[in-house]
Amino acid sequence: MNAVTRERGEMILVIDDHPLFCEALQMTLSDALGLSQIETRDSLGAALEAFRSGLEVDAIVLDLNLPDVAGLDGLTRLRNAAPGVPVIVVSSMSDDRIITAVLHAGAAGFVPKHSPREDFVAAVRAVSQGGSYLPCDYTPPAKDADPDAERDAIDRLSELTPQQGRILALVCEGYLNKQIAYELSISETTVKAHVTAILRKLGAQSRTQAVRIANSASYAEILRDKAKP
Repeated sequence: MNAVTRERGEMILVIDDHPLFCEALQMTLSDALGLSQIETRDSLGAALEAFRSGLEVDAIVLDLNLPDVAGLDGLTRLRNAAPGVPVIVVSSMSDDRIITAVLHAGAAGFVPKHSPREDFVAAVRAVSQGGSYLPCDYTPPAKDADPDAERDAIDRLSELTPQQGRILALVCEGYLNKQIAYELSISETTVKAHVTAILRKLGAQSRTQAVRIANSASYAEILRDKAKP
């Protein structure tokens, strides 16, 4: 595959599996900011392959809920693949705890998907100039919260594979191994192997402790969303 590189001007990469959203965002950014170089990819895997092939961009718009991503895994892998490139996360979920977790994972901005087009324009403009962007109604966590502990939990959770993320989501819901196997159409033995790997990656001694770690990172809501069919 030939390398894809910038010829001139600013280039934005939009990673989202909804064609209509990508098309609308392309038109919005092109009209409002005069951007003609807007790449789109419909999965994290396709985006990572593009970077391996030499794609260079100035900013990234990332859908948090991609088919091949669980929770913050996509953001973490993307930042490793494109270090220094600001990432704006978009999601239909806009709970303050989720936004906080996204910021701790290194995002430069967050825009709820239901936001007006002006918000997306403002976000891209802000991060392209070295700034950040957050929803106007976002409320930071209380001062007595422990950001280091939450960040450590996020780091450990980001090591989970998408399948492990889906299984942890169901564990957070209280599902037993047999129920998880039925929901994901895999064997109970496979579920047990994944649970063992999850506990090891999280440094947890039990399922209950794993759930606490997920909740401490404001991660359970994201995982539960990924577990839905």
